Amino acid sequence: MRYMRLSTYEITNGTFDELTGIVESGMLPTFAKEPGFVDYGLLDTGNHKVVAISIWETREAAQQSAAIAAEWVKANLSDRVRLINTQIGDLALFRGAPVAA
Repeated sequence: MRYMRLSTYEITNGTFDELTGIVESGMLPTFAKEPGFVDYGLLDTGNHKVVAISIWETREAAQQSAAIAAEWVKANLSDRVRLINTQIGDLALFRGAPVAA
């Protein structure tokens, strides 16, 4: 089983596109170096809210990612975002539809 961490942030300064560029060149490579990392993404939910999604091989890796993210955000985005909440859970199903040939 894999595990997912969902963190919701409020953008306090700048735009979603600016944030995406910063995260893609900083947070993503940081996570990619961590054991158990699988995938990462950002979701613009509107109203200056962003959800960061990360998938991990173990619950421990997902839990550790919360501390890594908090440290990275503090050092790199504290003037742009505010953490609202973080949730970690078992990822039971995450699949797309088969592609027709």
